Amino acid sequence: MAVIENAKLTVIGAGAVGSSLAYAALIRESAREVALFDIDRPRVEAEVLDLAHGTPFTGASRITGGSDLAVVEGSNVVVITAGAKQKPGQTRLELAGVNVGIIRDLMPKLVERAPDAVFVIVSNPCDVLAVAAQRFSGLPASRVFASGTVLDSSRLRWLLAERLEVAASSTHAMIIGEHGDSEFPLWSQARIGPVPLGHWDAGGVPLGRAELDRIADDVKNAAYTVIAGKGATNYAIGLSGARIVEAILRDEGAVLPVSSVLEDYHGVSGVALSVPSVVDATGVRRVIDVPFDAEELERFQASAAAMRASLESLGIS
Repeated sequence: MAVIENAKLTVIGAGAVGSSLAYAALIRESAREVALFDIDRPRVEAEVLDLAHGTPFTGASRITGGSDLAVVEGSNVVVITAGAKQKPGQTRLELAGVNVGIIRDLMPKLVERAPDAVFVIVSNPCDVLAVAAQRFSGLPASRVFASGTVLDSSRLRWLLAERLEVAASSTHAMIIGEHGDSEFPLWSQARIGPVPLGHWDAGGVPLGRAELDRIADDVKNAAYTVIAGKGATNYAIGLSGARIVEAILRDEGAVLPVSSVLEDYHGVSGVALSVPSVVDATGVRRVIDVPFDAEELERFQASAAAMRASLESLGIS
């Protein structure tokens, strides 16, 4: 396939994440048209108007939207950010149940209006919702996937780059597995430029495992730190969502750690986990069979088991 001309992106949900993603897509010119949908009519109309006022500074892109699902029609990519927020005392599994219900109702309606689109789930828990969205839509797993650990991997690259005083663009490292507590860095494949991370001279000595573990822990807890200070994470996930959209609409074949339903990947099937994947105009064209060391394989299996347990509890296994 080729780059999609006059491409349309629709963002479902005009909350902090959805509006930030629409804003990022406009200023990066990710799509020719960006549409924003939300059931809260005053909110979505205000967000669209605010964004529209800035379009003289954003090139050729235009912004539309509203509270009628007709805005989805003609979309090449649909990004779903809608979902309930976690309430005090509510468990993650309870939140997942609420958001699975939203996805169950939403996906058939979206597919009806944009039957040829690629669907990207950003709502949390995104791995669980990726499985649910694929099941409820009836679409192949390649066309319904989650943003996964694209943002987590960006956090990892930034932290490593800061520590080693190199450009983040020259820092190649990924977080894989669940977008959540069981995620982990793929240290065996990490590079600084062409140099394996374990061979990189960090002020006279290689980075020790204790420091690497601390960096990985900082990545895992980064969202909690941001939420504690400002109530939500929105800018970075907006940018990472726009980056995924660009890989699709520009038919890039970019390698990104998105989360799709896996089939016999290192022995794992039927759950959605983030692994390095080739993303192009078809969606996830293929997942890459990356070598794992023994510890990474064990952690990947544990992440899959955690996801499988969540799916079984929600009745969507």
